[in-house]
Order: sequence, then C-alpha cells, then structure tokens
Amino acid sequence: MLASLRFISSHPGNHKKQATHGLGFWTDRSAVHEAAAQGRALQLQKLIEAGAAVNIVAVDSITPLHEACIQGQTQCVRLLLNAGAQVDARNIDGSTPLCDACAAGSLECVKLLLEYGATVNPPLFTFSPLHEACMGGNSDCVQLMIDQGAFMEAHDCHYGTPLHVACARQHYDCAKVLLNAGANVNAAKLHETALHHAAKTKNVGLIELLVEFGGKVYSRDNLNKKPIHYTSLGSPSYLCLEFYENTPLSLQQISRVALRAALGMRAREVVSQLGLPKRIISFLFYTPPQVIEI
Repeated sequence: MLASLRFISSHPGNHKKQATHGLGFWTDRSAVHEAAAQGRALQLQKLIEAGAAVNIVAVDSITPLHEACIQGQTQCVRLLLNAGAQVDARNIDGSTPLCDACAAGSLECVKLLLEYGATVNPPLFTFSPLHEACMGGNSDCVQLMIDQGAFMEAHDCHYGTPLHVACARQHYDCAKVLLNAGANVNAAKLHETALHHAAKTKNVGLIELLVEFGGKVYSRDNLNKKPIHYTSLGSPSYLCLEFYENTPLSLQQISRVALRAALGMRAREVVSQLGLPKRIISFLFYTPPQVIEI
C-alpha cells in the first residue's frame, strides 16, 4: 500500500480522489456509497430511512462518510452524521473522513466533522488532516485546522511537516498561514527543509517567503546539498538564493525572526498584550496595518 501512496503523492491533482477511484477497489460498493459520493441527498435520505447501514465499508474500508467527504458533498455528510456515521472511521490507509474533507478542500465538510467531534490529530503514520489540507491547497482549511489545535510539527513518513507539504505543492497561501501561526521554518525531514522543497519547485515567491521568516539558505540535506543546488544556474530561483547567500538579513529582519522564534505559536497572543503600535504589529506579522487583526 505504501507503494501506491508514493505513486499518488508524486502526481498532481486531488490525490485522495485518485486513491479511491484509480485503484479499482469498488467490487462491493453499496447504494449508500454511491449516493453519498454523487451527492444524491434525497436518495441517501430514503436509504437511511429504509434502514440502510451508514457505516457499511467497501473492501478498502471506505465508508459512505469517507466518500461524501472526498467529494465535498456537505449535505450528504450531514445526513450521514445525523444517522450515526462514525466520524473517525478509518480506511485501509488509516485516513479518517476529516483527512478526506481536508484533502478535498471542503471547508464546510471540515466544519461539520469538527462539530460532530472529529479528532483533529488522529494517530496516523501518513498524512494528518493538516497535511491533507496543505496538500489540497485550501488555506482556509489550513487556518481552521490550526485554530482547532492541529499539530504543525507533525511528521508524515514521506514529506515531513505540513510546511514541507505546502512548499512541495507550491501552495504559497498555505505556507504563509503556517508560518504566521508559528510553524518551524527550518524543520527538517532527512535534513531537508521547506526551503529545499521551494528551491526544487523553482518557486521564487516561496523562497522569498521562507527566507523572510528565517529560512536558512545554507542548510544542507542528507545529500549535502543546499537549496541553491536544486536550482539551475542563472535561473530566477538561483539568482534569488544567490542574493540571499551574499546578502545577510537586516538587523530589523533578524530581530523579527528572533522574536517570532522565541514566541513560537504564542506570538499572536503575546504580541497583542504588549501595547505595540499597529505599524510594529503589522511588521511582526508580515501584514499591512489596515488588515491586521489581533
């Protein structure tokens, strides 16, 4: 199964949909599965009223609730939960419906599952719900999961932290949400940082974001390579990293990075109590003064 996960993680698109619809595990799908997946709420309601089992599983242990969440079918998710669907049911990969809703980027499904007590940090060997939200690229889902206490430093067996995932998939907004919430910009998986991922994708915007938050341009991975070694000589990403290697951050920037590193995930709470001018607060949170909210 790990081989299939590696295949899925290396291909673009909604990997959860590929996992469930591309591997041919549907020999015993029920009518409830079909109705939930296709958003046929009226049919699903009739099936439930007729006594259909809402926790029936296919051979890959996918429940109708998994199906509805994968497809972002909010109305069907509500019907299933009201009928007693297990909110933390696990499929063959160990994923819960919350993982699937986050992967689909369905904010409303995520909210519903949390309302019904879904576990924010289930014990998983692979992707956590927050990892899935970063893979899916919905920054609102990422913010919601963080607000609910999702572990930002949780490591999966393939990428590393959610920040690694966001950068590998080039989801700038998700990366910024994580960083502003206090994610460790220099967290490493096999000595590989998020900046290595940004360099591999040649994403100048992400490179600049990570360095601004204290990303170390001289960090070396298990192949003894710095981020710049994953760029092409003379390319925009190469020139960007070359500039940062040759130009130290200003004292002002270093102070911001040091303060945020010291405060970690408590930065917003602590800064709001210091009585600082709005201009300084906006600087600390990389946000224009007119939209900062504390």
